[in-house]
Amino acid sequence: MATVKVTDSSFAQDVLQSSEPVVVDFWAEWCGPCRMIGPALEEISNEMAGKVKIAKLNVDENPQISSQLGIRSIPALMVFKDGKVVAQKVGAAPKGELSRWIQASA
Repeated sequence: MATVKVTDSSFAQDVLQSSEPVVVDFWAEWCGPCRMIGPALEEISNEMAGKVKIAKLNVDENPQISSQLGIRSIPALMVFKDGKVVAQKVGAAPKGELSRWIQASA
């Protein structure tokens, strides 16, 4: 399962009401480190399909949710379980580290 794109309007349904844990990647087109972790998140999404959902939210196109959650620097990753933030991580990291963090958090 590939990463899913979420927006301000779909966030509640896609993330907060999800039955499985959701990792949200807050990113932007112009952000180099964001583009660097994108392929790793795609691979992790496929490897962990059915266990966790990985979503991407473009902060430039969706300022409302980013602002509500206090996103100040990107890439920022947040793990949501039952509609609540249970873990967060800021900055790029290698795939192995991202995968371990997601498994430990979700």
